[in-house]
Amino acid sequence: MKYSRLTKEQFEELHQEFINFLATQSITADEWANLKVNKPELAETELDVFSDLIWEGVLNKAEYLEHFSAQHMYLFRLGKKKMKAIVVNVKNKEVDITTKEGYNWLRENLMDERVEFLQADKDYTEDKNLDKFKMIEQGAVITKGDLFKYFDELIN
Repeated sequence: MKYSRLTKEQFEELHQEFINFLATQSITADEWANLKVNKPELAETELDVFSDLIWEGVLNKAEYLEHFSAQHMYLFRLGKKKMKAIVVNVKNKEVDITTKEGYNWLRENLMDERVEFLQADKDYTEDKNLDKFKMIEQGAVITKGDLFKYFDELIN
């Protein structure tokens, strides 16, 4: 398995897609029920393959990622050849931008000397989607890129 298995909730959300996936494998509902009971390792493999297919589709479409910590905001635009990063550092230890109050402080103090902006380009490894997935595993979330676009405009 390349990524991680989908959760029970995600499988429930993707129930129809999973049925279609099994159909492409020529596995009927009765055969699937039989597989789960009599060949659970094969059923597990099918769940893993389906999970990887879903992750590939999601990661191929992802254009922006965001990751917040108490004093840092990491914003990424996921280009075809490399990713562009914008990092917002808050050098005020009393502010936690993961809270509403802290985020509001940042919004009101963007030009404060205790707010630093950094930019960088980062090349992908041979497996671009695995790079994206690792970032998600570390806490990044896929977004529409509104914050990235805002800060890109602000500092460029």
